[in-house]
Amino acid sequence: MSTVTISAADVNTLRQQTGAGMMDCRKALMESNGDFENAIDYLRKKGQKVAANRSDRDAKEGVVIAKANADNTYGVVIRLSSETDFVAKNEEFIAFAQNVADIALATKASSIDELMAAKMDTATVGEKLMEMVAKIGEKIDISRFDQVSADAVIPYIHSGYRIGVLVGMNQASTDDIVTAGKDVAMQIAAMNPMAVDADSVSAETIAREKAIAVEQIMAEGKAADMAEKIAAGKLNKFFKDNTLLPQAFVKDNGKTVAEYLTSVSKGLTVGSFKRVAVGS
Repeated sequence: MSTVTISAADVNTLRQQTGAGMMDCRKALMESNGDFENAIDYLRKKGQKVAANRSDRDAKEGVVIAKANADNTYGVVIRLSSETDFVAKNEEFIAFAQNVADIALATKASSIDELMAAKMDTATVGEKLMEMVAKIGEKIDISRFDQVSADAVIPYIHSGYRIGVLVGMNQASTDDIVTAGKDVAMQIAAMNPMAVDADSVSAETIAREKAIAVEQIMAEGKAADMAEKIAAGKLNKFFKDNTLLPQAFVKDNGKTVAEYLTSVSKGLTVGSFKRVAVGS
């Protein structure tokens, strides 16, 4: 048992993050030496309710902009963060974010540092950002910047600049490919898959999910060899629910995303995607 002191505030924080009971949260923190991530895994292994999204504790306001170049072969997505929703809805703030995304697209900057150093009018993006900070009186930051290159890159902005998606596809851009890309981007925005398919999921994540499944099954009294077999089935269900291509297509639940793409064009698939949300 841990000798770490667990405060009532720690217990309440874990309860807010997971939805588990106070006593269960205290025990999880004690068993995990106060480590929140390990405590969350402990609760999952014990079958406790755990909230799917734990990022809200660090939530920030802002906007997300996703754009692609003229021939849809390269795209960028940026998140410009602010302290309040009031600033995030300011037209000047949104216009600045659009301008930063245009510069990112034109310069093909490879990092936030490069983007901050890029020219914007007679100054740099970083200098203009500081001018806006001084004018508005809030902390403003480029908190996320990603790029995708592919035969076709389709951008999508969802829910009043709250989520931006880039979808990289393996066939050149046509009207049908663009339409399919936007459909898939909406799927990604809504379902938040962790990867394209099972092959794209990290070995660490797979090992973690399998270990949790085995412990849950053995806690029900199943033998270790049987638990391994049942866990494999649970893992397949995990991939189906949490990776893009095997998910049920939101516009037609009778098809998977992979099947929908094949119906648009033989061999069409998604090679990569980026999903950026305010507060994540």
